[in-house]
Amino acid sequence: MSDLSNFPITKRWPAKDPGILQLYSFPTPNGVKASIALEETGLPYEAHTIKLSGDVTTPEFLSLNPNNKIPAIIDPDGPGGQPMGLWESGAILQYIAEKTGKLLPSDPARKWETIQWLMFQMGGIGPMFGQLGFFHKFAGKEIEDPRPRERYVNEASRLLKVLEARLEGRQWIMDDDYTIADIAIFPWVRGLKVFYEAGDLVGLDDMPNVNDWLDRAIARPASEKGLQIPPRDG
Repeated sequence: MSDLSNFPITKRWPAKDPGILQLYSFPTPNGVKASIALEETGLPYEAHTIKLSGDVTTPEFLSLNPNNKIPAIIDPDGPGGQPMGLWESGAILQYIAEKTGKLLPSDPARKWETIQWLMFQMGGIGPMFGQLGFFHKFAGKEIEDPRPRERYVNEASRLLKVLEARLEGRQWIMDDDYTIADIAIFPWVRGLKVFYEAGDLVGLDDMPNVNDWLDRAIARPASEKGLQIPPRDG
């Protein structure tokens, strides 16, 4: 049996089966990237609900991710067979893909093209959509100055147009290959539309390629399950 005792987080969130990957997360656009990828690959895992309102700042969680963000993982069978902790959703997606040999093309050129689109989400879509959500739906909407909101509306719309162009004539971002690039991006587009209720602001209805791709991604069995993991009230 794997020994995870060197990870303080397991004292607060004990592993029922320390021999499988441990996921510490919450069902946000970033959080569900990991659960969807795990469901797609079939890699056994155990999910722990980490509440954003307090759990992420506990000493136990910070011992695994000092940046106090979800998701984070512990793989008891990491490199060299040794347990390893990992945080940052993009790094976790790439790790799961390379560990399982799935969701990432084996051809080197296509692999790096996929990672390019993963970074497009990490550096652009995630930060911009998140800020738009803040200024449109949450506390930022009380700020009278319209420029911050306009800035993020315009940038979110621009990024979606990049995605719309990429998906022209393609089923997935990498043609017929469903990859970690799709898994990284679609939860954020879904969140922008459903949770932030900002689809009209960014002209999402005028982007048929994005909408059709989003519907295909959400309909995948692994997505239907992973979008609900871990449970919010766990």
